[in-house]
Amino acid sequence: MPETAARQIDAIHSMLSAGHRNLRIERHSLILWGVAGGVLCFFSAFILTPEQLPDTRQRALAWLLLLSVVLGSVGIADWHLTCRVKLARAEAWSFIHRQVLKMWWLLMAMGTLLTFAMFFFGGGYMLYSAWLVLLGLGLYVHGLFSEELLEWVGVLVIAIGIISLAYRLPTETMRWICASVFAIGLPLLAAMLDRGRAFPSRRRLAQTLTWMFVVLALPLLGQRYAAAQMPPDAPVISLESFRQQRDDGGTRIVALPAGTLVPVEVELSGDLFDGAVNPVLPLKLAEPIEVLMVDGKLTGDIRFAGGSWLPAREARWIGIPWMKAELKPEQGPLVRAGLVVEFKRKFDE
Repeated sequence: MPETAARQIDAIHSMLSAGHRNLRIERHSLILWGVAGGVLCFFSAFILTPEQLPDTRQRALAWLLLLSVVLGSVGIADWHLTCRVKLARAEAWSFIHRQVLKMWWLLMAMGTLLTFAMFFFGGGYMLYSAWLVLLGLGLYVHGLFSEELLEWVGVLVIAIGIISLAYRLPTETMRWICASVFAIGLPLLAAMLDRGRAFPSRRRLAQTLTWMFVVLALPLLGQRYAAAQMPPDAPVISLESFRQQRDDGGTRIVALPAGTLVPVEVELSGDLFDGAVNPVLPLKLAEPIEVLMVDGKLTGDIRFAGGSWLPAREARWIGIPWMKAELKPEQGPLVRAGLVVEFKRKFDE
């Protein structure tokens, strides 16, 4: 008798839960958005690059058009497939479902406009983290009215985006994580949906951790493999010897001593200042460094003398955290800015 009563209570609880969570996300929706987002993230490093489109405005407009066409097409396809499924099940569009769908489209539009704006206002390092946060927010809000698992995974995706940014992961690593969350995570989540059944928190936690392990395993293993690939060994030559060489072919490591002047030329554009002559900042090295060159071109790999290599994909060259204009009687107009050039983070860990 007690077991029968317990089963009845569980059944009543499931009915109440189903009544509150009467919205269902279709599996094809997660697959469509996941594949589209994953493909865009994966190929973002190979298409519409600065080498292919040097002009920033043209590149920004090209990305805006590409994202609008791809995500818009996915949204239309998702709408028609969902209508077909609902018609086959003789279901009507609920008011909540329509509002949640509008919210999802709004988040995708925000990500598209944010990508477009970063070409002009900076912050490209945060792009993949921003997309993860928007995706996690969409999953979480959808989960409030449908699958409980969506809530857990949504919070986890938001946390992955924030933690990736807080730990300052290399942009290449964040790109792989974002691609994996979309292309692997969303289809996997579609397979894990349980049609709104209520489960204990420990089971939800186990499901969420399993999802996280599967999604993060591939990009983190790839990052570890890439970190293990050291730059090719080559003789170290001084800057004076390098300047005297005529043949720039092959691989070589050039040692730059402390105190070396490194001119930083700033390209001016716009209608406020005359860009006929670009200003040059004469920066001076505080410590000796060694740079890698292959066939006369810098690879971007760098190390302090006797230290470990910092790969080009992890190097953060120059950042300008703040800038402001001043007007003083003794010197006239003045523009002051903060300039950060940092390589030590990897070596200090």
